[in-house]
Amino acid sequence: MNRLIKITFPDGKHKEYAAGTTAEAVLKDFDRALLKTAVAAEINGKYADLTSALSEDSAVKPILLDSKEGLEIYRHSTSHVMAQAVKDIFDGIKVTIGPSIEDGFYYDFDSPHPFTPEDLKKIEKHMLEIIKKNKPFERTEVSKKDAIKLFGDMGEIYKQELINEIPGGKVNIYQQDGFVDLCRGPHLPSTGWIKAFKLTGIAGAYWRGDEKNKMLQRIYGTAFPTKQELDDYLYRVEEAKKRDHRKLGKELDLFSMHDAVGSGLVCWHPNGAVVRSTIEDFWKKEHYRHGYQIIYTPHIAKVDLWKTSGHWEFYRENLYSPMDIEGQDFIVKPMNCPFHIQIYQSGLRSYRDLPIRYAELGTVYRFERSGVLHGLLRVRGFTQDDAHIFCRPNQLEDEISKVLNFTLYILRSFGFNNYDIYLSTRPEKFVGALDNWNKAEDALKHALEKTGLKFQIDPGEGVFYGPKIDIKIKDTLGRAWQCSTIQVDFNLPQRFNIAYRGEDGKEHQPIMIHRALMGSLERFFGVLIEHYAGAFPLWLAPVQAIVLTITEKNNEYAQEVFNALRKEDIRAELDIRNEKLGLKVREAQLKKIPYMLVVGDKEEEKKVVAPRTRSGSTLEPMAVEDFVEFIAKENKPHSVG
Repeated sequence: MNRLIKITFPDGKHKEYAAGTTAEAVLKDFDRALLKTAVAAEINGKYADLTSALSEDSAVKPILLDSKEGLEIYRHSTSHVMAQAVKDIFDGIKVTIGPSIEDGFYYDFDSPHPFTPEDLKKIEKHMLEIIKKNKPFERTEVSKKDAIKLFGDMGEIYKQELINEIPGGKVNIYQQDGFVDLCRGPHLPSTGWIKAFKLTGIAGAYWRGDEKNKMLQRIYGTAFPTKQELDDYLYRVEEAKKRDHRKLGKELDLFSMHDAVGSGLVCWHPNGAVVRSTIEDFWKKEHYRHGYQIIYTPHIAKVDLWKTSGHWEFYRENLYSPMDIEGQDFIVKPMNCPFHIQIYQSGLRSYRDLPIRYAELGTVYRFERSGVLHGLLRVRGFTQDDAHIFCRPNQLEDEISKVLNFTLYILRSFGFNNYDIYLSTRPEKFVGALDNWNKAEDALKHALEKTGLKFQIDPGEGVFYGPKIDIKIKDTLGRAWQCSTIQVDFNLPQRFNIAYRGEDGKEHQPIMIHRALMGSLERFFGVLIEHYAGAFPLWLAPVQAIVLTITEKNNEYAQEVFNALRKEDIRAELDIRNEKLGLKVREAQLKKIPYMLVVGDKEEEKKVVAPRTRSGSTLEPMAVEDFVEFIAKENKPHSVG
């Protein structure tokens, strides 16, 4: 008689089965319909193939195709099919690794043949043939010795190297339709599950990511359960290319970066500087309104300051080398917080003074490898919209709630209304007392619950000195961008030994809140460009209106209109070139200027302007003062009015 084991179903109920029963059979018994969308199983918290045999008491759950884990398995299986197709088509191929990644997958190949876009079409065609065969993904557990021989006989030297690094005496290999690969798994039940995929690009990649190793060829792809989902994704990709802030930054003359200056360092052009200045003015005004004090701090400081703060120990790889100034080591600042603490320490503080809120648009410098730099989104020098709040323990939760509300107000003002919110808890490597960590996490959690915001717990993703709330804004394409963060810190006040005098006349340690609403001006500006595709709302537009003449006869009146707009603080330009009106309008539209004010003989005679919008619509002719009044309602942040 077969040995019986106890299986716990997804609903928590139990049933006994003979040892050796597969996860597929258990799930089929629980709910036959599950097998239509179950791509794998979770057995005692570990992912496994549906064909996995159960040998002990187990809790079994399905991994469904529409889940994050299911989609990763789907895409990883597609990468195996791609590798098979590549090996079938081309001679001399050696395979390396092919993981799923966000929105897709890739596989790296050591190939004597340089892949071309035309090759991708051939590979896709052969993949369809493999998928049509509907061959199962079959897992076999073998000894490392046998695996090394197996892949050695196939000339797969990269697989042999990987096997040697896997702990234990056994490894998993997968086969489908004669193609053999080393893999942890799990995989789809069969190739026929793959319904919609696309190979999206070719790139170079060093083996193991080490530039000392051989350069391989990487083929990228993506896969979705339905063709509609794939088509929607490919549309978003194409739309994202049009919105690329690096491309639009050049076309709209917003910013540039230069080898002569250095990678990751931004030069702001007049148009970009206008937008940045507008953002900064709004930021300062709102911070004063919300009880903050604006401060400024130096760009360099003694290394000892960063040793006291802990940054020298915990962030050493991100700091630039010290410079000798009269025998003392200084570095360019990577953070603003130690400076804010110095200002706090410059005088005696009473419990009546708290909370103290210091805010600074502070430029910092951090080392990033050239390979990860990406336009404005990943730079080496950037300006944080930074603030630090020093408060009493009984003020902590209220201050976090205020920061949350302030953050959302600022984000909505720029047109961001959708967010993903995460509460990041204590990491493995942390400093400070466990009790303080628990208090900080509870305060953040209660503040989120009080505001009614939906959030997810992100275990272990807090910073070394405290837990945090991260807010990822979603743009018009649904992409998430990390910008806002709120961090509770018991550590730095302790390291710098800062205090306030309490009601009891004794010294107490304040709690410090680090927060950035936009993150950095550079990154936020890059996100704004892509969110609006360069067509900024009126209040942010570098040029808000341009006066266009029909003929040179109207130049004098056009100048009057231009002067009147400038007098009303409207950012205006004047185009009185001897060119056709159609050309002037097209050029203004390409510059994404919100309003074009056409001036001809009729307009001059009636002392009006004929406004056109950048979208192509025309408005009724109106006097300049009426136009000023008309756009006044539009010329303000989204959350105002």
